[in-house]
Amino acid sequence: MTSKQRAYLKGLASTLEPIFQVGKASVTPKVTAAIEEAMEVRELIKISILNNCADDPKEIAQMIAERTRSSVVQVIGKKIVLYKPAKEKEKQKIVLPNK
Repeated sequence: MTSKQRAYLKGLASTLEPIFQVGKASVTPKVTAAIEEAMEVRELIKISILNNCADDPKEIAQMIAERTRSSVVQVIGKKIVLYKPAKEKEKQKIVLPNK
């Protein structure tokens, strides 16, 4: 992902509300499965890390990205933004700018 594409996605994500929260149990298989399911529909999601989660948000972002085969757009404080294009071209909602 280029810096131009990342900047574009950051702009789109700025208006999003977090749809998932990671808490004390950190990243469980159920959370990962739910995130993956949501990404297939939305492509761009925001995740909030709760204060009772002892893990580092950047490590959590990398872990979720690896498990869901998505890209980390940004990690700011305790907010994570992830992007994964839809598998089918017709279902893609977000069109990234050319490289």
